[in-house]
Amino acid sequence: MLKLEARPQPSRFWTLASPVLALLITVLIGVCLFAALGKDPVRGLQIFFWEPIKTPYALGELMVKATPLLIIALGLAVCFRSNVWNIGAEGQFVIGAVAAGGVALLADKTTGPWIVPAIIAAGVLGGMAWAGITALLRDRFNANEILVSLMLVYVADMVLNYMVFGPWKDPQGYNFPQTKTFDAVTRIPRLMEGSRVSIGLLLGLVGAGALWVFLFRTYAGFAQQVGGLAPSAARYAGFSSRKALWVALLTSGGAAGLAGALEVAGPLGQLTPFVPAGYGFAAIIVAFVGRLHPVGIIFSAILMSMFYIGGELAQSRLGLPKSLTGVFQGLLLFSLLACDTLMAYRVTFRKGAR
Repeated sequence: MLKLEARPQPSRFWTLASPVLALLITVLIGVCLFAALGKDPVRGLQIFFWEPIKTPYALGELMVKATPLLIIALGLAVCFRSNVWNIGAEGQFVIGAVAAGGVALLADKTTGPWIVPAIIAAGVLGGMAWAGITALLRDRFNANEILVSLMLVYVADMVLNYMVFGPWKDPQGYNFPQTKTFDAVTRIPRLMEGSRVSIGLLLGLVGAGALWVFLFRTYAGFAQQVGGLAPSAARYAGFSSRKALWVALLTSGGAAGLAGALEVAGPLGQLTPFVPAGYGFAAIIVAFVGRLHPVGIIFSAILMSMFYIGGELAQSRLGLPKSLTGVFQGLLLFSLLACDTLMAYRVTFRKGAR
């Protein structure tokens, strides 16, 4: 019979191999799902894993989707490594977009390029302020940051809806709940003509490098992780667990707000009720599939963006519901949780007693 036997120490091999095995299991279940729905499994896999990369334009769109996932997941990695469970990055993304959109709406014909840094700064500060609410309630009243950050997502959505249905609604927008299209001067600079990829991608890659240095090459990064994982040991060593809490939440909130600013002043170009795209929740999966490591997060962000684009293509070309994207995301997460068991346990075979 098969039995799980505890390992003397976590397996380094399965720490790296577990996400790969989880992806293979997700693909296998996806094949069965396509077959059950009466669709060609080969065609379905082609749409999810080949169509997003087969042309330069497709690769550009893949990077557009991957950019917010990468930036948000990098911020969440700081939180989760500090044992701070920020589940509300989606709300911080939305508030960052609202703050950035408010600055973008100030632009007119006389506005110069200086407004782009102002838009980005507004997004970062908006996300930090929204995450700061969670940090304050956790610090002062020991409120559960999971519940607080999650509930603030819905408050953020209501703030967005109030603005686009109310004071910021475009009077010439045929009564649609949206702001006016932002002036061209507010657009986040793009990396090349003919592509929607913006400097946000470069910011994400620079952020990954900076996070690697911070976590693994600085005293502050070590203190940050110890302060969250072992508060008593941190206090004994002179580290501040309160500081770890605030740094983690403000960093992740700022990253989510930055992603919101880049999205609203980039591909979207205006505020609408559809700004919440689920990036903040998907980035949680991205962070864990990437093992909370900056390099791993880069690759998992690309994989998750494939799921987003594949879901949209499956809707238009195969007639499948767009919710298939969420199905693949969920399959990947649960497969990863199951495969992670192999890090702490080994599967052994023992013959039953006669």
